[in-house]
Amino acid sequence: MRIACLIGRYPGITHTFILREVRALRQLGVDVRCFSIWRTAENELLSPLEHEEWGETDALLPLRASRLARAHLRALVHGPRAYAATFARALRLSYPGARRRALAITWFAEAMMLWDACERLGIRHIYAQLQGTAPMVALLAVEFANASHDSAARWSWSHRLHGSKEFYDVYPERLAVRTASANFVACISDYTRSQVMAFVPEELWHKLVVVRCGVDLEEFTPRAHQGEADREGHGYRRILTVGRVDAMKGTVLLLEALAELRRRGLETELTIVGDGPSKPKAMAIAHRLGVGEQVRWEGAVGQDRIRDFYAQCDVFCLPSFAEGVPIVLMEAMAMEVPVVANAITGIVELVEDGVSGRLLRPGRLDQLTDALSCLLQDPQLRGAMGRAGRNKIEAEYNLNDNVRELAGIFADGPARASNGRCSPVAESVLPPKAASTR
Repeated sequence: MRIACLIGRYPGITHTFILREVRALRQLGVDVRCFSIWRTAENELLSPLEHEEWGETDALLPLRASRLARAHLRALVHGPRAYAATFARALRLSYPGARRRALAITWFAEAMMLWDACERLGIRHIYAQLQGTAPMVALLAVEFANASHDSAARWSWSHRLHGSKEFYDVYPERLAVRTASANFVACISDYTRSQVMAFVPEELWHKLVVVRCGVDLEEFTPRAHQGEADREGHGYRRILTVGRVDAMKGTVLLLEALAELRRRGLETELTIVGDGPSKPKAMAIAHRLGVGEQVRWEGAVGQDRIRDFYAQCDVFCLPSFAEGVPIVLMEAMAMEVPVVANAITGIVELVEDGVSGRLLRPGRLDQLTDALSCLLQDPQLRGAMGRAGRNKIEAEYNLNDNVRELAGIFADGPARASNGRCSPVAESVLPPKAASTR
């Protein structure tokens, strides 16, 4: 089986979960060729694995005039009517306004380059990741291919829907159009699937299948966390958060909770792994709150280093105001770190309040502070929640199991079951299921 995986910018700092999924598919025997709309700057690559993937990824932009001309000339000769119809289709899909029309023209330009590359490689299925340009380019490339080929060489495409950005502005994202055109839509959670169901006709619901993301259980294994006696005599409790430093991630709220914990007499240390546009402002706020010396700003780190941060913390906290199902929560839970997060979107499917972590009402400083205070002062509770979290990941968020499920849909098509789960995969299609490791 050979497929093209199309992403807006790949590999990237925040797209490690895509890289893992791609490599796991390849281990199952799926020939995945990666395409990126924009080439990632080499200085943004943080690990040897990202460098390796970067070298094997075909970037459509920045444009090379010779490639653009060759692809479009070939497409025009191959199917002049289909070429004109696809251009018109791109314009119809665009949002009103000159700038949006110009964007639609770039979709068309990129779609012909993608079609040309896939045609030469013998690829007949395109798998688009995330929101924005990639799904529109995949849609146009496949519709052109099918309009210019006979039925025996039919192409198909699918896309991976994470949320929650797609649900903020549904019209430009064209969810209904994308779902109607795609072979299937792989949703990362029941919540994500339900949101798409609200915007597409009932007769398309069978295309919406739930395939959860996951983590490698052999890579993220429980470790002996550093205890209070092994902290240079400071006795600090350690909180960790991982992600972009911006308003959506609730970074300032976490800093305010840190200040409140200090007022309660609880000495803590917060490690923030990640960069973002709000970092300078957040650093200034930390100093204004009097907790600047308690915060370690680590910046973005590669996946070869991230496990060390989980191993050194007592509690993982992600007070985001909007999310899909964060991979960082899965990573922490796999390493038996108790988590604190908001009860929003698909997070409630991952974390069970009071069992594997604490779920809070979003934006509530009092609940955030109370949850952190309780966990940081109760090592037995942290241990019990950490073990429960690991069990949850093993049962439902094992990367290998979930990628096998995805590969089965590529092979057999989407399920017709009413709950949106994919149908069982024939044993002859894929290798035996690997046993979970602890």
